[in-house]
Amino acid sequence: MKTANNNIKKVALTIGFIAILNLASHFLYKRFDLTADKRYTLSQTSLNIVADIKEPLYIDVFLEGDFPGEFKKLQTETQQLLEEFKSQNSNVIFQFVNPLEKEEERDSIMQSFIQRGLTPVNVTVNDKGQQTQEVVFPWAIATCGNRSVKVPLLKNMMGASTAEKVVSSVQHLEYAFANAINTVSKDKQKKVVIINGNGELEDRYIADFIKTVRDNYFIAPFTLDSVAKTPVQTLEHLKKYDLAIIAKPTEAFSDEEKQVLDQYVINGGKTIWLVDQVNMEIDSLYNETGTNLAFPRDLNLNDMFFKYGIRIRPDLIKDLVATPIILETGEPGSGTQKVQLPWYLSPMIYPSQDANNPIVTNLDGIKFQFCSPIEPLKNNINKTILLQSSQYSKLIGAPFEVSLRMASEELGPKDFTGSGNYPVAVLLEGKFHSVYENRVLPFKDSSFKNIGKENKMIVISDGDVIKNQLDKDGREVELGLDQRTGILYANKDFMMNCVNYLLDDNGLINIRSKEVNLPILDKEKVYESYTQSQVITVAVPIFILLLFGIAFTFLRKRNYSK
Repeated sequence: MKTANNNIKKVALTIGFIAILNLASHFLYKRFDLTADKRYTLSQTSLNIVADIKEPLYIDVFLEGDFPGEFKKLQTETQQLLEEFKSQNSNVIFQFVNPLEKEEERDSIMQSFIQRGLTPVNVTVNDKGQQTQEVVFPWAIATCGNRSVKVPLLKNMMGASTAEKVVSSVQHLEYAFANAINTVSKDKQKKVVIINGNGELEDRYIADFIKTVRDNYFIAPFTLDSVAKTPVQTLEHLKKYDLAIIAKPTEAFSDEEKQVLDQYVINGGKTIWLVDQVNMEIDSLYNETGTNLAFPRDLNLNDMFFKYGIRIRPDLIKDLVATPIILETGEPGSGTQKVQLPWYLSPMIYPSQDANNPIVTNLDGIKFQFCSPIEPLKNNINKTILLQSSQYSKLIGAPFEVSLRMASEELGPKDFTGSGNYPVAVLLEGKFHSVYENRVLPFKDSSFKNIGKENKMIVISDGDVIKNQLDKDGREVELGLDQRTGILYANKDFMMNCVNYLLDDNGLINIRSKEVNLPILDKEKVYESYTQSQVITVAVPIFILLLFGIAFTFLRKRNYSK
């Protein structure tokens, strides 16, 4: 009887201890990140964003199914990151879904996903030499209330292996989800304006950019035509916007228009300038001769840029690291064939190695076309070169004749010695001085200021960076996609990073600087020791568990047999 009472006491104490432990863990909950790169430790910005979620936020992740180990790794990293978000706020609810689980609905579901912009990726599953093709949708959708946004999980990287893409994508995960959560859980506040009136790009050519910006910010057009009659009122109206984008103007700005834009900058308005200093379009070459004249374009902005601390030279950059162009060769008719050739006047631009800035961190190649060099000048403005041409690039002074035959030139590094690394995108930060400082004003303005407060602007020497192509039905395609070659460049990521950096008050863009060291298995070594790997990972744990079971049974029998 005494033994039974002791056993009951032990059971009661055990149950009580477990209950107290569970209760304490509820109030003293703590997760530990033991990784060297702290990949599961959320940044303070992410913590602030998640803490503000007041209603259920649902995240559907479509990384579920049979796919290679690299995607399994991406799936695991995504799940662990979302678990970290959920641990901070129970309103974050996520699930992994296999959209192609039902074979009879496979085609219709794939079509619906593609129409929503959730493009699939075809991957090869290799199991000891046996290869099969699988379709993967590396996307997630975050939904809060009646707002939802797409979350890309796999970054596009030209020429990179799947493993390299996964590593780059994991580095991008926290920013991608934090940005999506911020988008669907918070109301828009900042206002973006697209400047019109000086021959800028039509809306259809920046439609994809506009649609993407609209997810996070208010965006509207703004025409400078009213400056001629009511410049002061136009300026006051423009000041209501936080960011102005001037996308590839082709007509010169009047002095009155310049004063409006200048005072907008001086009063704290952010700006992105996409300026072609040389007049040349690729479509103008598709004629009988395949040639056209490239000549300098006078936009009457040189003195303004000079005052701000840069100069865009009226030259074109010819770069050995170039994007391809598709041309037809052979006799007209059935004898023609399409060939892909490097177009040296359309550089493939990569982030500057010296640019320690989140705008270009972990960014792939960007397509430029007929771009000019930006020359930084000495003044009190801090200048960061975001993008520059390769070391194998040189300048061609305008005017000169551009011909499609230039694509057939056989060039090498020896043709580009002693030149290169020309800036094509520059970030300017500081207190800007007005271009009309100590000068006669084009129009009277009682609120005119000579020196502004701390501000930022980005100058890009190619207006086509923001330009999307149109499909055969006249609808916009994704910004950065070249329909002729099928290559998707990082133009969209770069432009959105520029917008987010200039308007980001909570430091969300800084998450992009996070570095993750993700180990990936060497497939060749795994296949070489496939049997050995199976024994170590499968047989050995089972054997150890079996030994433990035998030892536990033996000891238990020996104790109770006495």
